[in-house]
Amino acid sequence: MKAEGGSLKLTATNLEMAISCLVRGKIEEPGEFTVPAKLFSDFVALLPDGPVDLEVKGETLYVKCGGHATKVSGLSASEFPLVPIVQDGVSYSLTAGALRRALSCVLFAVATNESRPELTGVNIQFNGEAEGAGKAIFAATDSYRLAEVVIVCAGSHEPRSVIVPARALAEVSRILSVFRDDVEVPENVEFVLAENQIVVRYGSVELTSRTIEGTYPNYRQIIPNRFETQARLDSDALARAMKAASLFARTGLYDVQVELDPASKQVRITGTDAVRGENMSVCDADLTGGANRVTLNYRYVLDGLQALNESEALFQMIDANNPCLLLPATSSTEKFLYVVMPIKA
Repeated sequence: MKAEGGSLKLTATNLEMAISCLVRGKIEEPGEFTVPAKLFSDFVALLPDGPVDLEVKGETLYVKCGGHATKVSGLSASEFPLVPIVQDGVSYSLTAGALRRALSCVLFAVATNESRPELTGVNIQFNGEAEGAGKAIFAATDSYRLAEVVIVCAGSHEPRSVIVPARALAEVSRILSVFRDDVEVPENVEFVLAENQIVVRYGSVELTSRTIEGTYPNYRQIIPNRFETQARLDSDALARAMKAASLFARTGLYDVQVELDPASKQVRITGTDAVRGENMSVCDADLTGGANRVTLNYRYVLDGLQALNESEALFQMIDANNPCLLLPATSSTEKFLYVVMPIKA
């Protein structure tokens, strides 16, 4: 905690990532101090609305608010780890709403297994070749599914690609949600890329994180550029059918069979378990192409439908051995696509 110049600056770090936030206040005497983060946060959350007086004496922080008078033991500010200051870097600007949406579309697809560190982050390409200048591509994959979303970006026109740890971007998403209804926060979020580091600035909050070294896989080669069968159907109906079939999916496999029948204009979702039984749900759909079927992980499909956040979805496939593609049925300013690998017999 650092008090100076009419504000209190709060900073926390886990050595991989640091977050700081400015809080306006009346500073009678500048100074800095270190307190246990969770203890202080939990206590402040219980305080009533009203002014909070903070005073440091020796190794103790005195907190007064209304009828509360509390002492919190802490440490000298010199004991706090040094947070590096990023001075030079390439800057890009994204609107807060578009960034919030982009993060909700990709974070769930990040790998949790540390065996391939580059897959535990989100690959962000600013002004990349695939979409050109003025666009930012967010992509995440765990090798079983892939989520990609494209949003508009401003600032530097220099092409840059970076892998940002998922935990850091999850914190960015949380920050955006906390300040969502604050009328004083700016419309844009600033990303600053420096060597092995990224800084995200939004209003009074600044997040600094290490980036993940390595090369992100060329995932575009697995995105199907053709299909044999396409279904346009209601997203909610497909989600309900998936959930019904999931009750009979085999434990550990989470497998359901998706059958596309152009003749009857139906998509049939079936879950079969030797012990529990079988369920088949039918969705009406606008189908083109030939009859087809594929076995998929129902959890992956449901994740994709939630990220899609559209009333109608396009489901495209080649055959039972190739990736399937899930897209919004209507175009929007944010391009989203979701690839799911099949479960092979």
